[in-house]
Amino acid sequence: MPRGPMGHGPGAGRTVEKPADFGKVMGKLMDYCRNYIPVIIIALILGAAGTVCQIIGPDKLKDMTNEIVKGLPAVVNGRPVTNSVDFAAVGRIAWLLVALYVGYAVLSYVQSWMMANVTQRTAQRLRESISVKINKLPLKYYDKVSYGDVLSRITNDVDAIGQTLGQSLGSLITSVTLFVGALVMMFYNNVIMTLCAIGASLIGLVLMMVIMKASQKYFAQQQAALGDVNGHVEEMYAGHLIVKAYNGEADSIRRFEQYNADLYESGWKSQFLSGLMMPLMNFIGNFGYVVVCVVGAALAMDGQIEFGVIVAFMMYIRLFTQPLSQFAQAFQNLQRCAAAAERVFGFLEEPEMAEEPTKAELGVDLGVDLAVDGHGGRGASMPATQRAQLLGYDAQGHVQPVRGDVEFSHVQFGYEPDKPVIHDFSASVAAGQKVAIVGPTGAGKTTMVNLLMRFYEISGGSISIDGVNTASVPRWNVHDQFSMVLQDTWVFRGTVRENIAYAKPGVTDEQIVAACRAVGLDHYIQSLPDGYDTVLDDKSTLSAGQKQLLTIARAMVQDAPILILDEATSSVDTRTEELIQKAMDALTVGRTSFVIAHRLSTIRDADMILVMNHGDVIERGTHEELLAAGGFYADLYNSQFTLAG
Repeated sequence: MPRGPMGHGPGAGRTVEKPADFGKVMGKLMDYCRNYIPVIIIALILGAAGTVCQIIGPDKLKDMTNEIVKGLPAVVNGRPVTNSVDFAAVGRIAWLLVALYVGYAVLSYVQSWMMANVTQRTAQRLRESISVKINKLPLKYYDKVSYGDVLSRITNDVDAIGQTLGQSLGSLITSVTLFVGALVMMFYNNVIMTLCAIGASLIGLVLMMVIMKASQKYFAQQQAALGDVNGHVEEMYAGHLIVKAYNGEADSIRRFEQYNADLYESGWKSQFLSGLMMPLMNFIGNFGYVVVCVVGAALAMDGQIEFGVIVAFMMYIRLFTQPLSQFAQAFQNLQRCAAAAERVFGFLEEPEMAEEPTKAELGVDLGVDLAVDGHGGRGASMPATQRAQLLGYDAQGHVQPVRGDVEFSHVQFGYEPDKPVIHDFSASVAAGQKVAIVGPTGAGKTTMVNLLMRFYEISGGSISIDGVNTASVPRWNVHDQFSMVLQDTWVFRGTVRENIAYAKPGVTDEQIVAACRAVGLDHYIQSLPDGYDTVLDDKSTLSAGQKQLLTIARAMVQDAPILILDEATSSVDTRTEELIQKAMDALTVGRTSFVIAHRLSTIRDADMILVMNHGDVIERGTHEELLAAGGFYADLYNSQFTLAG
């Protein structure tokens, strides 16, 4: 979205991203807001009614002026004649004017309040829809779209809709009403003065269009130059050490000065031209006043109009020229709103994963026996066939522990349909076994783990846990059987206690402390200001190794029957690695474990090692068996020790 200061006044000179199909996307937005359409219509009617009150005002002011003029001294046949002002009539008009302008203020306020509520409710619904959508999208979507782009849609784009929709619609209706109403009232009062006023406004309008056309290219250049400056600064900041190490400061400064000069050149031109808009609008109004005064005076001297008509026209000129800039601004904001809505609806219309029954729909409450009382507990309404398919529950709905037997049978998969990554993978893992998956980068190790957890759908074959095909049960049921410790630690803003017990109901303080003691983290946590209630945020002092230990403690608390360790020690020093390795050894006891590791020294005690290359298992066996075979694994293992030596 456009960034940076862009002139004088709201959105002046802003480069607007245009939607591919304005009408179609605005139709989608209106359909999304259909529950609020009656409120929007009422608000727009109130805004138009308020504008009508504003339009009638000058005409009544004309009547008041004429009443006052009637009572002023006049010269008749060379002799002064004093008339009395009809203050009763003036008072009636004055109170009517007060009512009109109060009505205008109240109606405008109510319209603004209603539209603000509607647009913010719409923005709230859009954010909720995006949040729900994020969890329904397959992971392959995030393989092709950056997280920053998704974040931009839920923040910048939704904010743009919320900020511009209400203002634009209200401003568009009031501007059109004001323009048409002022024009009608001007013609109603005097045709000649109206044509003169229109001619004066057209001159200014032509000048304004010329300036806008000339300034548009400079705003586009300014945006491009601003992007170059921001990108360069971000690159140089992120790679500051490399720049220093290679003595690239001079080149970095030279490039920055070039980008900065381009930004200055386009910036001052765009700001100067946009700065002419306000004086130009004032010129149009003032020029119109002059034309009205001169023409009106000539017509009044000729007796064709009353003096009050001139007073009314002085106000109608302002009401006539004001909507011109408001209309342009409102349409510009609508374009921006439509462009943002197009991105948001594009995201909401992305293909989703297949719908599956939730825990609530199946009556599943982890840790609670589904056959609560035999007379209709929460699981009683769930068909026995569905209960029988769920991992961890028997056909009667009783909780049954998952053993952890895993079977891969001729698994095939590709991120793209015509580009297979896993060709024909088969393996049997007994409950409690520790299985290591090794191989060069791109061999398919992490892909196999993702398929096991059903983050992606396989193209062929099957994956079973305890004889149950994972494709036949809901994804959440598969995920419940796993704990994960990844290379990239994830710690969210919250207390230590909340981080360890993440998404696990019913965890006791004793379980959390026991897990932290098992991984050697309890002593450090006790030294924190608030112990386990210390909030972890940007200012927290956890090291990379401590964060890794925290994630291992989280996996211990989850107490799932199957464990996945994906490069869990690759980014820590040797001493911390030993500590983490001990914690992971304790974690793997009694669980089926899948370990992905580049450091082959850490998986020598694995019950089975699967060696992958180009999406296939090319060797399998224990560490000793594979070394004795002298094949691909032996070459990998020996090369690591050769490099280490």
